Amino acid sequence: MTNWPCDYNQAWTLARASERSGVGLHSGQTSRVRLQPSERAGYWVGWLDDPALPLHRLGPECVADTRLCTALALGKRRLATVEHLLAALAGCGVSQAELWVEGEEVPLLDGSALPWVEAIGESGLRNCGMRQVPALPADPILIHQGTGFALAQPADSLRLSAAVDYPQPAIGRQFFSLELTPDLFVEAIAPARTFGFREQVDQLLAAGLIKGGALDNALVCDGDDWLNPPLRFADEPVRHKLLDLLGDLALVGLPRAHVFAYRGSHGLHTALAAAIATVQVDGFPPVGMASDSLTRTLSTASVTTGPLPSPARP
Repeated sequence: MTNWPCDYNQAWTLARASERSGVGLHSGQTSRVRLQPSERAGYWVGWLDDPALPLHRLGPECVADTRLCTALALGKRRLATVEHLLAALAGCGVSQAELWVEGEEVPLLDGSALPWVEAIGESGLRNCGMRQVPALPADPILIHQGTGFALAQPADSLRLSAAVDYPQPAIGRQFFSLELTPDLFVEAIAPARTFGFREQVDQLLAAGLIKGGALDNALVCDGDDWLNPPLRFADEPVRHKLLDLLGDLALVGLPRAHVFAYRGSHGLHTALAAAIATVQVDGFPPVGMASDSLTRTLSTASVTTGPLPSPARP
């Protein structure tokens, strides 16, 4: 499919089912995901290996862990590394779908969202009328976490911006910003792959992480160089950060806002999604939103709403 929606004003679901399987980044286990149409707004997860369990609507209140991925607690089950799949759905304009999963982690595939875009293209899209859009307060929402921050400023359309600043010269400082459309997502964001650092590999493996990581599904930075070039974009790392930001925002829906993340992380992105969920006004009440879950998600972040402070004068 090459005719993507022109913007995010309409609701879309899949026209038919499609499926992908592969190895999970952290578990190293093979898993399978079937994408299916849905008549209900939002993303709903069911289990191919236990279909009697009720479907769960995804939201910021589901976030259980944000170490190097976004992991969700869904009743008595858990689903990790959801961000690339959710970015693909949201970025391509799919606002409602059922995700039927076999396993505990979404397959990493090639480390980007492009294989999921291809699966969505195989399914085709079906229009579902006007989309529900998360409403924001008139003033910005600002989240601080560690040395990073994320900002959501109301706007007429969705603009995403990201900046990174790494000591490794192969990455250094990078910035990327665009007014997002499905076509631009597919062209400029979806192909950007996840990345890591050679000096952290042994430590992460010892912690039980990245068991499924390999040079064909993740870029590995080694100081001045990359172990597995070529890059798909000169600034592929910051584009992937923007992909992760989009996938985490998909938990609450795509707002009409300029969203900017500096030194973003899954913890920071999901805290912003949770903050957006807590300040909803007319027209988009979160379904099944649990205040104690949102409190846990926001507990490591500093949240500010209201006019931004004026810059200090010299």
